[in-house]
Amino acid sequence: MIERFQQVLPHGITLSCRAAGERGRPVLMFLHGFPEAAFVWDELLEHFARPEHGGYRCVAPNLRGYEQSSQPADVKAYRAKYLVQDIAALIEAEGAQLECLVAHDWGGAVGWNLANQLPHLTKRLAIVNSPHPATFLRELQCSASQQAASAYMNFLIRPDAEALLRENDYRRLWAFFTNWGGAPWLTESLKQQYRDVWDASLTGGLNYYRASPLRPPRPEDPGAAAVTLPPEMLTVNLPTLVLWAMQDAALPPGLVDGLEQYVPRLTLEKVEGATHWIVHERPQFIAQRLGDFLAH
Repeated sequence: MIERFQQVLPHGITLSCRAAGERGRPVLMFLHGFPEAAFVWDELLEHFARPEHGGYRCVAPNLRGYEQSSQPADVKAYRAKYLVQDIAALIEAEGAQLECLVAHDWGGAVGWNLANQLPHLTKRLAIVNSPHPATFLRELQCSASQQAASAYMNFLIRPDAEALLRENDYRRLWAFFTNWGGAPWLTESLKQQYRDVWDASLTGGLNYYRASPLRPPRPEDPGAAAVTLPPEMLTVNLPTLVLWAMQDAALPPGLVDGLEQYVPRLTLEKVEGATHWIVHERPQFIAQRLGDFLAH
């Protein structure tokens, strides 16, 4: 049974959350990406809340800008430091160090940063197809294939992106799913869940791209070419599981090359036959691998 609640944080942001499992139990927290929302984790929330799978308290917030969470108007409010502040405050509201922070896509960008800056808040980190900032920056600066794969980012920052994405019942957004593998999992009921989120909060999700300089360089916008990241912002010393779907068209496998340089306690599994939407495609596989990771 999925519980829904609104968590008001001390700095004035409210996060709408989905949860399963009793308060007071060891906590797992799940962070979604774009153009998704917290509901994508429902199956895993219920799985890990069951006694036979650990009996965890499982929490999945809608990140700021999404669904019924706060939606600041200022694009600068979607910079990484504020996103990390939200999740740190939510962890503290749950009253316990996390057993694991689990994150996909943009949620992973928050997860990598939190694990670097505030490692005391979680015992472990699990990442699903979300590039480490160092390897992402390297590939955006040096790899023509990554620049091409990420070209959609420069579409999403356009001032008319919302209007274009809403055309013809979100035709372009459905293509995010279906162009990279057919998406047989995308049922009508699931599509309606997505419509409800996009109707309420499309601008918030797009503001993540607008606030970040990590995008392919263009003549009028240096993007990633103008970015440098100091080494102290890049190391994650927590035990870290990375599951990488190898048919991810937006995030090619080169993004995990050299990852161990920044994540010395790394467990990396490359998953053939899965795309960026592996959370939808293979939830039980993720549950199994995450369960094994939590058990060791």
